[in-house]
Amino acid sequence: MKKNKEALVIFAKNPVKGKVKTRLAKDIGEQKALEVYKKLLQLNYLNTKDLNCKKFIYYSEFADKDLFDISYEIKIQSDGDLGIKMRNAFTEIFNSGYDKAILIGTDCPGLKMDIIRQAFDSLDNFDLVFGPANDGGYYLIGMKHANDYLFENIKWSTKFVLEDSIAKVRGKTLKHILLETLSDVDTSEDLLKVNELLNY
Repeated sequence: MKKNKEALVIFAKNPVKGKVKTRLAKDIGEQKALEVYKKLLQLNYLNTKDLNCKKFIYYSEFADKDLFDISYEIKIQSDGDLGIKMRNAFTEIFNSGYDKAILIGTDCPGLKMDIIRQAFDSLDNFDLVFGPANDGGYYLIGMKHANDYLFENIKWSTKFVLEDSIAKVRGKTLKHILLETLSDVDTSEDLLKVNELLNY
């Protein structure tokens, strides 16, 4: 029996002052916001490095070989809005022969390895898996083949992202499952909720 080929895709911004955690920076300043983002990246690495799957990190602007180890294949996100970037990443992964793909960001310190493993396992019985974020978006999305429509006509960075995405799924003959709800770190209020995880 063929073993499933699993791919984890991590979307990360290059840690450049003034370009990361811009909403948070309005509350705590650009330098502190950069420090928080670097901690988020470090935690993301620690929570994914032991996963038994192929790992890709898609940077926003340029390849950075210093943040993750050599087991992560480095890619650059395509041009376009977030939907286009994610759609193109999934297309690239599935065109490379993978059977399951999970895409995550770097803003969710509560996203542990066992949750990602649960997401992969869920795809044995479901077509799509979402990890809901407290702000109405999602911290994780997984699928078994490219579903381009999921990334079209979505109001990104709003509280309707997950709701609108699920509405698109309901119009198809696809089964989806939701993981536990976690918090992203976008504001100073968010930061207070996850201080222990970040040790900030």
